[in-house]
Amino acid sequence: MIVGEPRIIPIDRSVSFDPVKLLGQGWTVDEQDERSLSLNQVDLTRVRLEHMLEKDESWIKGEEKLKRLKKAGNIRLDAKVFQTLWENKALIPASWEKKTKGYTTFILFDGTILRYSGGYRYVLALYWVDDRWNWGYDWLENGQNVGGLSAVLASI
Repeated sequence: MIVGEPRIIPIDRSVSFDPVKLLGQGWTVDEQDERSLSLNQVDLTRVRLEHMLEKDESWIKGEEKLKRLKKAGNIRLDAKVFQTLWENKALIPASWEKKTKGYTTFILFDGTILRYSGGYRYVLALYWVDDRWNWGYDWLENGQNVGGLSAVLASI
C-alpha cells in the first residue's frame, strides 16, 4: 500500500523498452533522449509538464513541439518511464488526472520517438478518462493543444 504521493520511482533499465511487445509488429524505436535513458530513477516532484505553445498559439504539430522541446534542453522522459508508470499506476501523481483548461490532459513521453512501418512517428501517452488511467500513442503530425503535456526534467 502506498501512503501519500510517491516521489522517487525506480526505472528498471536491465531490459530495454520493446515497442513490439506493447504495440505489435511493425513498430521500432526511431529516436531516444539519451539523457533520459541514463536515469535509473525519477523524482516525480521534479517532473514538469510542458505544452510548448507560444503566446497566441492554441495548438502545435507534434514535430514542431519536439523541435521546441529539444531546443529548450530539458530531459524528455522516455518510454521506459511511461512503461514503469503504466505497469504501476498507483505511482502516477494524482495531479496528472486533472483536466488542463477543460481538456483531457495527455502526458506525453517524447524521450522515445516510435516509428510505425508506414514511416509515421509517434510518442506514447498516459491520460485519465472515466476514472481510470488509459494509454495511447500520438502521431507527431497531429496537432496538440494545451492538454498535450510533455513530461520533462530540467537538465542535470
